Amino acid sequence: MSEQLFQNNEENYGSLYKEHLFEQYKLYIDSIERVSNKRQSANNYFIAVNTVIISLVSLKIGGNFLQFEGFMKPTIAILGIAVCFIFFFLMKSYKQLNTGKFKVLHQIEKKLPLDLYRYEWSLLGKGKVTGVYIPFSHIERLIPVVFGTFYVFILIIFLAETYEFI
Repeated sequence: MSEQLFQNNEENYGSLYKEHLFEQYKLYIDSIERVSNKRQSANNYFIAVNTVIISLVSLKIGGNFLQFEGFMKPTIAILGIAVCFIFFFLMKSYKQLNTGKFKVLHQIEKKLPLDLYRYEWSLLGKGKVTGVYIPFSHIERLIPVVFGTFYVFILIIFLAETYEFI
């Protein structure tokens, strides 16, 4: 894999090889940080959207402040479920992107004096030892599942009311 990543070795590249390698390494770490920031912004956005949808449902349930008639009841729940699917798959995509970026980072670190990120990851059990470290991506995947479960429950209630099953 590193053959594909490294186009030149120090001998072929010249005297600035180490300096340029380190600069690219720093830029790459910055790009990982930007992806993490975008991921957190997406999390915040979807949590806010879900909060608005749940508020609408709560207003209906908690005192009939808003009257949802006919198709609006299940539509709100279906909208929430759709938002949760998008939320889930977007978080999965960010996780996959970060996984790829860290693989590249580990390859770059093989050319540097310290292999900090790979070493840290191994100390954390590579995210597989829950007593040592539970990756954020494992936790954040639960958020759309919890919201989605709530919407499915609300959809069932709305449909039961509409078709007088309750």
